[in-house]
Amino acid sequence: MERSPVTSIVREPEGAPAGAIVLTHGRGADADDLEPLLGLLDPDRRLLGVFPRGPLVLPPGGRHWYIVRQVGFPDAGTFLPTFAELARHLDSLLAERETSPDRTVLAGFSQGAVMSYALALGAGRPKPAAVLAFSGFIPSVEGFDVALAELGGLPVSISHGALDPVIDVGFGRAARDRLSAAGLRVRYREDPVGHAIAPAAIAQARAVLEEALG
Repeated sequence: MERSPVTSIVREPEGAPAGAIVLTHGRGADADDLEPLLGLLDPDRRLLGVFPRGPLVLPPGGRHWYIVRQVGFPDAGTFLPTFAELARHLDSLLAERETSPDRTVLAGFSQGAVMSYALALGAGRPKPAAVLAFSGFIPSVEGFDVALAELGGLPVSISHGALDPVIDVGFGRAARDRLSAAGLRVRYREDPVGHAIAPAAIAQARAVLEEALG
């Protein structure tokens, strides 16, 4: 396993930023993987776009955020240090750009959705503007605590493929139920696709983003 520092690609907005969106890639991809998605979520380029790059290089290639031994339960030895480094990196980058957490949307696909949940829900983390989770799950890791008590009213878009063979749709439903019960404002949908993002899922996520950031 190779490890390098967490870095990000940054896409500038057209003018003064109305906020920021962090788009975190999935397993085996890279920082530029979700750039087309940003164009669909923010077609007017109002937001600072941030694309973090996973620090791990693992078989069969590409960048990763943690080792997968069991879906739903990231490997603690790789997840915990990666999460801590990603949090520090993004906090520093956004502070330098004078963008506050409450104007920052956390979004991601697959492993990237897992990391987005961790950044938003982890104990001691600042409350973001919204979470857009595509085909992911709330991580269960020894040594990582989720704190939902302070997040009432947080807008969340959860979407999942009903036919997903990689991360079962049950994980999306479980996240929906858990976050809704805690008082977060969850919008949820399933589409007849596999491990992919359906057009209707993008439309839902864009609606949540626009409501969160005005």
